[in-house]
Amino acid sequence: MDYIYEYLNHLTVERGLAKNTIESYHQDLTQFTHYLKKKKIDVIEVNSPCIISYLYHLQKTSHAAASTLARKTAALRGLYNFLLIEDVITENPCSLLETPRQAPNLPDILTVAQVDKLLSVPSLAKITGYRDRAMLELLYATGLRVSELIGLNLGDLDDLGFLRVIGKGDKERIVPVGSKAMEAVKIYLHQCREKLAKSSRDRALFLNSRGGRLTRQGFWKLLKQHGRACGIKTTLTPHVLRHSFATHLLANGADLRSVQEMLGHADISTTQIYTHLTREHLRELYMKTHPRAKIREDFHE
Repeated sequence: MDYIYEYLNHLTVERGLAKNTIESYHQDLTQFTHYLKKKKIDVIEVNSPCIISYLYHLQKTSHAAASTLARKTAALRGLYNFLLIEDVITENPCSLLETPRQAPNLPDILTVAQVDKLLSVPSLAKITGYRDRAMLELLYATGLRVSELIGLNLGDLDDLGFLRVIGKGDKERIVPVGSKAMEAVKIYLHQCREKLAKSSRDRALFLNSRGGRLTRQGFWKLLKQHGRACGIKTTLTPHVLRHSFATHLLANGADLRSVQEMLGHADISTTQIYTHLTREHLRELYMKTHPRAKIREDFHE
């Protein structure tokens, strides 16, 4: 019996985990089974010392980062929890493992001024400029993931300014959209989309130059082009705009629960990373502007 396949199928069908997460776990567990084959150990015969030796082997041979080891440990723990529930094994060999500690990686964000520059870059002299501006406005206005953005269909944005989004695990959420983004999308629909569309049956909101649904790679390419055009030095990805959306909301008084709902985070602890960013921002602002934040040179005179 292929226990790895059964476990991944369980994660896909019953848990509804994202495709990228499933692929990462598949790679991690395939790497683990290759290690076991060399040691001539069956998956269901693994004990705690074997797991510890494997993780030590990874750290020694690949110099894996703490975040990578944490994911691989989670994949192993999940697999053996599944086998325990299915009565394939009687004890989880990962039960005593601690998840490797890792320092929180604060995501890159743009300043409001940088966002303004980026949103004004797409040239309306080109037909695709209307599309690009609408996509950038909508991405910053809602904090969507790129997969959610390109997956939007006609009718997902209503006239009242609410967007229906299908997120991770096919979970639906409703996100409010500001007036600037609403206007940009309406202009795109009137000025651009009908000229790009090859068929009235295509329901994709954002189309490429061939009339098909814009891909993740296509959007990444145009985002990088616009980022270079306005002089942004930060490595610009769709998630940078998502991070900027959340951080700017919290910095201006939005509550954490509301931001969590808009981002589609299942756990509020995922959203809390942005509070670190806003605290850093406030500290920098305070140090720059408060007259007594720094010790003056004449203090000891």
